[in-house]
Amino acid sequence: MTLTQLEYIIAVDNEKSFAKAAKSCRVTQPTLSMQVKKLEEDLGVLLFDRSKKPILTTDIGQRIVSQARTIIRETSRIPELIREEQEMVKGELRVGVIPTLGPYLLPMFLPHFMQAYPDVQLHIQELLSHEIMDRLRADQLDVGLLVTPIRSDGFTEIPLFYETFVVYMSTSHPLTDKDRIDFEDLNIEDMWLLQEGHCFRSQVVNICSEQQEQHTQRGLRFESGSLETLRRIVERQYGYTLLPELATLELSEELYNKHVRTFRNPQPVREVSIVLRRSFMKRRLVDLLQKAILEAVPDILKNSKRGRKVEWEGY
Repeated sequence: MTLTQLEYIIAVDNEKSFAKAAKSCRVTQPTLSMQVKKLEEDLGVLLFDRSKKPILTTDIGQRIVSQARTIIRETSRIPELIREEQEMVKGELRVGVIPTLGPYLLPMFLPHFMQAYPDVQLHIQELLSHEIMDRLRADQLDVGLLVTPIRSDGFTEIPLFYETFVVYMSTSHPLTDKDRIDFEDLNIEDMWLLQEGHCFRSQVVNICSEQQEQHTQRGLRFESGSLETLRRIVERQYGYTLLPELATLELSEELYNKHVRTFRNPQPVREVSIVLRRSFMKRRLVDLLQKAILEAVPDILKNSKRGRKVEWEGY
């Protein structure tokens, strides 16, 4: 049994395809298939059911792949220890970030981080919360930038900041005359929502928890994966949507005054955290990432007692 063979079976389990696994490992498919077959023969068990499309990992295969992930993860700690001993800041950090956070947070800290640590390779993917959690479990990501709490065993949450929700409202809506919005003012029939699967949608629905999650939008039902799309629809149509605070920081004063309405206290707030496996090893890189984010976001967002925290039905 070799580390290379373990990396190959992890890749097959991830990709559910020998061809895709070989491509991800940068080897030919015959080479990868031969090594996986040899490992199966040495162990005396079948790791993958090749008759299925996509390929399925057998029950014993799942247990062995899980152990293989632990072995590879612990082995990768050796060069990390050396870098820490030499006080070197280099390596790879794979980050997953949710779509309602990435467009607003990443530009705030990435330029400085990349300039300060040129030897760190950041690989960032914008994914839904459940996709980030799945990839963290499969060791396909190192950390996630998520809304917490996630309520999942085996993970550590490092709170970063707390951003309020605001109402982004059409100038033709009756509520636009109010300076502050009460939760009872919201009517979900007037609200534009993100698609199913976005944790931000769950948080918005929780704010409107006493109303049914059904809306007609004057004969039109439209759900988007982008807050920016919803914002532009509100500007040109009717109704309103809810935005996280970071999404409003770069609005012009004119747009902000025209469309943004805040909630009465206690305002709804979401907690944004770094999430990683408890056995995760790249602590120095995570510390630097945390430091860069905290230096970039406005100080007011770091107050954990800003308002009423809105949770979501996640992990």
